[in-house]
Amino acid sequence: MSNFFRENRKRISEIIDERGAVVLFAGRAPVKRGDEKYPFSPDRNFYYFTGLDGQNLIYMAYKTDGEFSEYLFLERRDPVLAKWMGEVIGEEEAKDKSGVSEIKFIDEFESNFSEIIFSKRIEKIYLDLENREMRAFMPAFDFARKVKENYPYIIVKNGYDFFANLRKIKAPYEIDRIRKAINITKEGLLLMMRNSKAGMFEYEIEAYFDFAVKKGGAGDFAFKTIVAAGKNATILHYSENRSATEENDLILVDAGAQFEYYNGDITRTFPVNGKFTERQKLIYDIVLRGQKMVIERIKPGVPFKSLNESLKVFYLRELKKIGLIGAGGTIDDVSEYYYHNVSHTLGLETHDAGRYREGILEAGMVMTVEPGLYIEKEGIGIRIEDDVLVTENGREVLSKDIIKEISDIEEYMGG
Repeated sequence: MSNFFRENRKRISEIIDERGAVVLFAGRAPVKRGDEKYPFSPDRNFYYFTGLDGQNLIYMAYKTDGEFSEYLFLERRDPVLAKWMGEVIGEEEAKDKSGVSEIKFIDEFESNFSEIIFSKRIEKIYLDLENREMRAFMPAFDFARKVKENYPYIIVKNGYDFFANLRKIKAPYEIDRIRKAINITKEGLLLMMRNSKAGMFEYEIEAYFDFAVKKGGAGDFAFKTIVAAGKNATILHYSENRSATEENDLILVDAGAQFEYYNGDITRTFPVNGKFTERQKLIYDIVLRGQKMVIERIKPGVPFKSLNESLKVFYLRELKKIGLIGAGGTIDDVSEYYYHNVSHTLGLETHDAGRYREGILEAGMVMTVEPGLYIEKEGIGIRIEDDVLVTENGREVLSKDIIKEISDIEEYMGG
């Protein structure tokens, strides 16, 4: 396993500037209340380059005179704390998993950092400073402030785009884990379809997915599961899952398992009683045909944003046919019934790192295709989402075995 992470770090060594350094933090679980903390999940860039998922770890590397040197800083073992919380990652385990041979301890980090900055004449530091809101509570931001205060001559670079670009193309190791996450997700979706009945609460249906994820050996969920019945399905990120289902409701399930930190992200929409109404079939068919059209367009060299543009053109034509948009309607009118993008990248994050909407498709990218139509006044929300690998000559639908044809869904739920 360490070979994968070692190769990832080799790519860092080939790209960073001479007299440049990289510092990455694993992070810590925030306090929830009192002495209770939220579950810990490692910073994904730290994990991508080290393979370690423990708390309060630091990776540092630098390049001088063409030589690339790297260190891991670990927590010291506390035998008393170990009785309560378990062992921290030890030196040999860290070396085996990461392939980094130089191990030091967290309480030595600042002194080691200062010595390296001075003796190696470091001029530039790359940090992950992704920040989508006015907040800066992540360790990299605190560290950036310290560096600027104590070493004003050093250039602090936001490495977010730099790291995201390295993560964009998925290695076979990563694709294998995404496949595993998708397979576990599949079992959960089928279990929900098989056990859904009118009158059940959304959370009761959700419980079947929870069971499948745990039974399948997934480490976590890719995100908070959406189980949305009827008009709830017209709310994109609805996740309360507290409503009772009614006869003839459609159930929109957007769900994903996470396997070794790699995610599946699948959406299926099915009738709670196992039978689509004629109106539901009509809308579902438009969404499904739109999805198949977008998938067929996927290949290297295609502009990412063109996928969503082509779907909106398709929707305009189809929604005019069924009277949801008038004969004189324009693309802008589509937004009343479709108000998100058709795709995002997928990997260590459900919405994976990077500014993918500005780029073109490349072989090795993994992405979702998730068209939807949402008709609030009719209580109909339909989304169909699959995970797709861009290949050298086109695409591979990684989730192709998860049923989505109307006849297959009705037959399965009726069986």
